[in-house]
Amino acid sequence: MKSPDQNPVAHVATPSHLPWPTLIRRSQWNTKNLPARLAADAASATAAGILIAPIISIIDRSIIENASGRAPSVLASIRSSIRSIFSSPPTSSALFSRPTRLILLLYAGTYLTANLVDTCTSTLSGNLPASAVSSGPAKFAASSTANVALCIYKDRAFVRLFGTATAPRPVPWPCYALFTLRDCITIFASFNLPPLLAPRIDNYLHGPKDSATQRASNSNKGSVAANTHPTSSSSIPSGLVAAQFLAPAAVQFLSTPLHLLGLDLYNRPSSSPTDRASRVRANWLVSSLARICRIVPAFGVGGVVNLKLRHSLMAVLE
Repeated sequence: MKSPDQNPVAHVATPSHLPWPTLIRRSQWNTKNLPARLAADAASATAAGILIAPIISIIDRSIIENASGRAPSVLASIRSSIRSIFSSPPTSSALFSRPTRLILLLYAGTYLTANLVDTCTSTLSGNLPASAVSSGPAKFAASSTANVALCIYKDRAFVRLFGTATAPRPVPWPCYALFTLRDCITIFASFNLPPLLAPRIDNYLHGPKDSATQRASNSNKGSVAANTHPTSSSSIPSGLVAAQFLAPAAVQFLSTPLHLLGLDLYNRPSSSPTDRASRVRANWLVSSLARICRIVPAFGVGGVVNLKLRHSLMAVLE
């Protein structure tokens, strides 16, 4: 008669000989239609970027030309760019210009990074739908890194294209630091704040009953789901859409001075701190409003288009 230690079936099934926790975690990963989900992430990001790139390139150009003195005002620069769309051949107009391509690269890359973090979160958690939207530190770190790197590349090109009329010169490191801080603030308000603000806005719009039910549901989904907000299979909560417009726009009143100071450091390297503060203060309101007009398409319209298109595609794949 064989002892228990000699029983090959019992021996194979012993937990000490099989990494059960690892196998269980892997078996719970949500890998259904994963290649198609990654393609949906890319398609949503690219479509949103194509939609918003022309208008944002025009607004960005107007802000830089106004700050450098190449245009008498933001509106004058915008009018000039719009006229070029209708007076120039299509292939050489603002719609197909290098600035527009730079903006497309910037926002399609940023949306894609955020989408991929959401897909990774829903894949590794195992208990979230493919259309889930995350709001944790991983999303902030990844989307900020992508946005800052692409935005610095874009800003470097824009200040050389539309800055002072002198020969292009290297962009000082303090400008990069200010642009980085500006972009981190905007990214946090665009990708992390909306899912956090959405329950409060829904509570305000629809009453506390549905919000309390949602909070109770989220509290039972573990540590990964605590920073994740799954969307329903039929619609996206109105609070999330509202927050996607409001949060990025409101934060521009805080980030615009950083943007203006960075431009002034490049355009007027020998100015005094007092003179810089006066210039930033003089351009703050009009530039903030211009950047709101820029951010609403970028992370409001573009963010909602990316969110809804990704949600629709993922709903088909779930």
